[in-house]
Amino acid sequence: MKAKPTRPAWTSQKTIRTLVIILLVLACFFLGKQVDWLLTPLQQFFSIVGFPIILAGVLYYLMNPLVDWLERKHHLKRTWTIIGLFVLILGLVVWGIVAIIPTIRTQTLAIIDDWSKYWQNASDQVNHWLNDPELASVRKTVDQWNTDASKLLSGKFTKYLTGTVASLTSVVSTVTTVIIGLITAPFILFYLLRDGHQLPKYLATFIPTKGRASFLQVLTEINSQVSNYIRGQLTVAFFVAVMFAIGYSLIGLKFALTLGIAAGLLNLIPYLGSFLAMVPSVVIALVISPWMLVKVLIVFVIEQTIEGRVISPLVLGSSLAIHPVTILIVLLASGKIFGLMGVIFGIPGYAILKVLVTHLFAWYQAQSGLYNDD
Repeated sequence: MKAKPTRPAWTSQKTIRTLVIILLVLACFFLGKQVDWLLTPLQQFFSIVGFPIILAGVLYYLMNPLVDWLERKHHLKRTWTIIGLFVLILGLVVWGIVAIIPTIRTQTLAIIDDWSKYWQNASDQVNHWLNDPELASVRKTVDQWNTDASKLLSGKFTKYLTGTVASLTSVVSTVTTVIIGLITAPFILFYLLRDGHQLPKYLATFIPTKGRASFLQVLTEINSQVSNYIRGQLTVAFFVAVMFAIGYSLIGLKFALTLGIAAGLLNLIPYLGSFLAMVPSVVIALVISPWMLVKVLIVFVIEQTIEGRVISPLVLGSSLAIHPVTILIVLLASGKIFGLMGVIFGIPGYAILKVLVTHLFAWYQAQSGLYNDD
């Protein structure tokens, strides 16, 4: 009996699936460059409708489980349940504007106004610690970093200020788009919550009968991936903001509320957000005292421990099953190409692409017959 021939490692399903994803991404970029005349109007269209649709979509994934539960558990009419939640959210927004926003605004303006002073004082404090002759080389490196950082921040600020003054019309247009988006998003959200569960079946009517079951399965998996990610990330970000705000308040750090909220928002960037949020906290702590810096670092360690050991496993689990290295690569690539929006939405975009490629590859396996063991 002849031994079954071994297949080269590069022909494994996982390797081929990865290569297919890379080729599809490269093909999309290539085609995008070739049909720029077609994509420009689409880009302008989505720049107008994209914000309210994305905002409504995020809120939909947050609110839909609660609406479903109230409808199923308490037999409430879906429309009245949605209206009641809208009234509750409106009340919370008004309370936030009255009670929290003024404090955040005051603290944020104070940080911006005094940031150069904080940075300089922190640099002086570090240089004082590095006065030891044995640390001369380290001090020289820190001085160079400080000079480079100051020039970079100054140049970025000047460029931004000049660009803002020069493109005042663009700024006004952006503000107008945001305002219109905030007004239209609740209407989109209302209809998504009321009729969103019927959308997959409606879209399936455009698919040939043979492929409808597979199409609905793909939509179900995409919906599961995106909803788990959005709900999980926002829930973790909320707890991170609360933990940092409470921790900073307990140790007496200035601007505790604003720094805590900033940490929560930056935590939406996987792996990197919490460390980025530490920069202003560390700088402000350095200005106050070395002991305050130690306390800030203790708060950071405690928060990271609770988040990593309790909150993230409990909330996120292994919902996306994406390797950390893959996440970092996606963040770097999407951030470089699409900026801040790419950093925030790169991971769910990759998750959607992964579902599509997995199903396309499974279909190709079944049709080609190249992957049969016999």
